[in-house]
Amino acid sequence: MRIADLYVRVSTDEQADRGFSQRNQEEVLVRYCKNNGIEVNRIVYEDFSAKTFFRPEWSKLLGQLGEKGNKSNLILFTKWDRFSRNAGDAYMMINTLRNLGVEPQAIEQPLDLPFLKTK
Repeated sequence: MRIADLYVRVSTDEQADRGFSQRNQEEVLVRYCKNNGIEVNRIVYEDFSAKTFFRPEWSKLLGQLGEKGNKSNLILFTKWDRFSRNAGDAYMMINTLRNLGVEPQAIEQPLDLPFLKTK
């Protein structure tokens, strides 16, 4: 069974004006999960820049994913820029997540990154 944590991030008021609001992202992600038979475990809201992964809510989520008994095997976000704005850091984080048994995916920009798959 696919169980997802939904990651909803904004960093400026301007993003809310352009349709990147947390409410909009949440609605899109929840609808996607419902339409694809994915159970939602938790929704994480972040109001922080994606220049690095040193973000309060992301750090908390990463810790929870590493705990014994974690149910989530997906992290979903709307677009890759909600996840990271630094390609090198994003690739490293994708590998970290995969080593935890968690697959990250942007539902509006899905990618298959087989070169990052772990054993």
